[in-house]
Amino acid sequence: MATAPFTSKIIADTGISFGDEGKGRLIYEIIDELKQATGMESPVEVVLKVNGGANSGHTAGGLKLNLLPAGVIEKSVPFLAVGSGVVADPRKFLWEAKPLEARGYQILERLAIDERTMVSDLSHRLLDLANEYYRSHILGEEPRGSTGRGISPAFQDETGQWQISYSIFRGSKEDFRKKLQQKCDRAARIIEHVYELPENRWPHLFDILTKGEMRANQESIEAGIFGAAEFDFRVFRDEKPFSINVDHLVDVYWDAGCKLVDTVTDIRELALKALDRGKYILGEFGQAYWLDKRQGFSPNVTGSHSFSSEIFNSAGIPVQKVHTIGVAKAYDTKVGTHLFLTQFPEEDTLGNWLKKLEFGTSTGRQRMVGWYDAVEKGDALRYGGFQDLAINKLDALSHNAEWSGKLKICVAYQDFRDTRVNHVPRDDAYRSELKPIYEEYDGWSEDISDVRRFSKLPIQAQRYVAGMVKATCDVAYEKNYPTDPVNLRYIGVGPDPEQIIKDVPETRDLLKMLTTRLKRSNKIQGKSCKAEPDSDS
Repeated sequence: MATAPFTSKIIADTGISFGDEGKGRLIYEIIDELKQATGMESPVEVVLKVNGGANSGHTAGGLKLNLLPAGVIEKSVPFLAVGSGVVADPRKFLWEAKPLEARGYQILERLAIDERTMVSDLSHRLLDLANEYYRSHILGEEPRGSTGRGISPAFQDETGQWQISYSIFRGSKEDFRKKLQQKCDRAARIIEHVYELPENRWPHLFDILTKGEMRANQESIEAGIFGAAEFDFRVFRDEKPFSINVDHLVDVYWDAGCKLVDTVTDIRELALKALDRGKYILGEFGQAYWLDKRQGFSPNVTGSHSFSSEIFNSAGIPVQKVHTIGVAKAYDTKVGTHLFLTQFPEEDTLGNWLKKLEFGTSTGRQRMVGWYDAVEKGDALRYGGFQDLAINKLDALSHNAEWSGKLKICVAYQDFRDTRVNHVPRDDAYRSELKPIYEEYDGWSEDISDVRRFSKLPIQAQRYVAGMVKATCDVAYEKNYPTDPVNLRYIGVGPDPEQIIKDVPETRDLLKMLTTRLKRSNKIQGKSCKAEPDSDS
């Protein structure tokens, strides 16, 4: 079947879970599809990083990225833009760009950083780590599991009126020095007196940052692109406790900013001119709907807005029609201390198999894994809105030597009164008492990583896909389906750009597959319940 056309020149590539859904791999696919549909060699004028910072790890074409837009893999894109909704360390731009340029990618000449993009720096990273210490050692809570990249503290500068934007690198070094000195002084006072970090742990913060960036940039060090000293944060620690060598810090950050000053521009004009020329803007989001600082659950949220509407704030252009692709996995993952209602038990064989595949791109941390939660995805559709759905990593669920069995989809929750709950409660205390209600589906034993047509998937895989779509739509539409329900545009069956299925049947045709399948059973925490009859919806 022909893929449905995009409904806007602005396309948002967003997550509808808790991040790590594989959004980056869709950038190439969307651009390739637009080339075929329009006949243009360069239909996408701008790939815009919309939100977040270097805490959002994207993998595209085998490249692991944190800060740069995943559009780096597509040479036809003239502008790799970073919007005003992003906080960015200038050194991090160079740490990512130079290795990529050594591999033949054009980065800095295409990079466009908005004048209002906020500068993140060492002070934010130190606050990030000290905040984790305060939570765990002073308050006795579990730490959030922060990336340590200083993203939330950098966004707090925005609401506290302390932000430094990239336009500062057009001005004087002395002005930059004054602002950075104030930030460092304030951060050190907060760390010592509010976060109550012991004096002997102050040097440890610099050790953690050094170790983390050494690990993240090991390939660049081994290739001789950077020396190991480039990633040594200990040079910024003054001999006096809770003191930073601001002179050296200013020199290093000013030098990095000056190397980027020619890329600093007004993204608003870039975006509007692209639209005037009939070109597309592709917005690439970090994190996901349930990590949005307003829609998610504190403290396990990011410091920015992480869903489609933020594209207009970040690009600085008028609100208008946007085509949103909501991206999920065929199972769920989370990192940190999130409440995870559908998490696999420790002894689950599928869970233990998937853990071998699931490590964070930014930090290398082990991800938690669980069943597909259609309630979360359905609410992201109901309240956030998206036209297309993409589901990645279906191939990971094939039976193998380590696991076999049934698959489950969480279709609703049940509370302590045995009441069925069909949406995600906004009250986190109530949410924590819920139990998932599951529908079961047969698994398959075939390796599907080479499948490129939906009809060639095992029938069990087709039905599982249809089940995920139906359960998501049932929540979003409360079974009162609109004329044009959300469309499953892509199914990922592997990490490579070509490992994708695009000829997915329309949603109503997908749902018809479920009316003929064998009787299924609903389960609540492993206890069987009578299944509701299938509906044609």
